[in-house]
Amino acid sequence: MQRCVSDRRSQRGFTLLEVLVAVLILAIGVVGMLGLQAASLQANRDVRQQSSAVRLATELGEMMRANKAVAIQATAGNNPYLLSNFTGTMPSATVNCFTQICTSTQLAQSDIYGWLTRIQGTAAVTGVSSNVPGELPGARVVVCFDATPYDGGGLPQWECSNSGGMVVVKIGWTRLGTSRGTSTADGSNALGLNEAARPSVVMPLIAGNT
Repeated sequence: MQRCVSDRRSQRGFTLLEVLVAVLILAIGVVGMLGLQAASLQANRDVRQQSSAVRLATELGEMMRANKAVAIQATAGNNPYLLSNFTGTMPSATVNCFTQICTSTQLAQSDIYGWLTRIQGTAAVTGVSSNVPGELPGARVVVCFDATPYDGGGLPQWECSNSGGMVVVKIGWTRLGTSRGTSTADGSNALGLNEAARPSVVMPLIAGNT
């Protein structure tokens, strides 16, 4: 009788151990699924923003082609489409070209103002009470004549040669990265990929006359 009781206790203990192991395996699986879902959401967000940046760059190219007399001018004083380093300070738009007739230069000012508003949203725009989020968080934009948009290693760079016959738009924004350590050469840090490191989109827009 003593031996039978001992055998039943051993069997109950072994069954409990199996349950604990099963629960542990299930917990590991759930954690893994949650991590995979978070990574998937992050990847979808990054792809959506990349697509938005390409679309916005294409839109700017179309606006410049429609107003090429201004867009081919090589200096920012004559060409409002050129942006040396936009990081949030909106340029001025002197008139509303939807309600009155504009000159070619005024049309360019209106075009670039509306385009940048879509990028950063209306929260930081003076005189606008609505708060529409921008398509690219923490955006940085450079539009310039550039013969060397890529460095010697083939990587995109913010610097412009201000020469050559092609206007190039360069767009970067704050992106969530996989690195969660200290800052590195690619600009990754605890918050993700810094838009100041390198442009994420580099696109030729319009041929100039230089």
